[in-house]
Amino acid sequence: MSEMQSVYAVAALVLLACSLVVLFVAFRRVFSEVEQDEREFMDPLPPMLRLIWPLITFSAHYFGGAMKAEQVARRNRMLAQSGQSFMFNAQQFLGLQMVTGILAAAGCVIAALLLDAFDGFWVLCALVVGFFLPLLKTRELANKRRERIVRQLPTYLDYLSMSIQAGTNFTGAINHAVEKGPDGPFKEEMSKVVRDLRAGMGRFDALRLMADRIDIDSVNTFVNAVVQAEKTGASIGETLKIQANQRRIERFQLAEKKAMEAPVKLIFPLVAFIFPATFIVIGFPIGMKLWETLQ
Repeated sequence: MSEMQSVYAVAALVLLACSLVVLFVAFRRVFSEVEQDEREFMDPLPPMLRLIWPLITFSAHYFGGAMKAEQVARRNRMLAQSGQSFMFNAQQFLGLQMVTGILAAAGCVIAALLLDAFDGFWVLCALVVGFFLPLLKTRELANKRRERIVRQLPTYLDYLSMSIQAGTNFTGAINHAVEKGPDGPFKEEMSKVVRDLRAGMGRFDALRLMADRIDIDSVNTFVNAVVQAEKTGASIGETLKIQANQRRIERFQLAEKKAMEAPVKLIFPLVAFIFPATFIVIGFPIGMKLWETLQ
């Protein structure tokens, strides 16, 4: 009987080894079909993304093709607005969402097993939160980037206006603004305009492409004003000067609006946190004195 058990054990080990070999070969073949990611001209990946990048490319290769054309265009537009279009594309962003969702669900499962309180509902919640977390983060980055562009726009319009009034043409003014302007997202967008101009694109086409990427009303107004001035023969330098003054006024009005909204936004923290804590600090000694008196 012991000999039969040993034979069964050896057979089980052999089958297990064969299964592991087949599984390894299958995974290697599946991963080998994934296209190699050429990142020579792309932005460097953060350390955390670099660790899970093979899983992201795997998910993008096998599931990114299911995305519709309008979904791809919408994701690429969102990535461009957040400044991440040179880090990954729409399919890779979907792969990132899938990987973060699976990792969040796996972390929830491990935590639940350690606490001996496994519940599929919380695992599903972790999966959903992990899937949508990169999307929420990207939208937050896009909003912050828009605010920085709005703040920097008048400065760059001043650079363009002064360069043109000094005798430089519009293309030279853009190059001068990129060289001398402050660092920030708008400088990155202007650098892309310079790159498109060197690639042979028309200057107004490059500006319109920049306006489409940023998708801010003030930038669209600036581009349309420059194009209209060129078509009508008006002074581009004077047009840019007027645009700079208008954008500066709009920036000041936006700051005033946010300052007026601050008291309204403070009502909930005051009522929910600060007032109760204040009442407890003030009322506790009074309550203790009353309690001692009643006793």
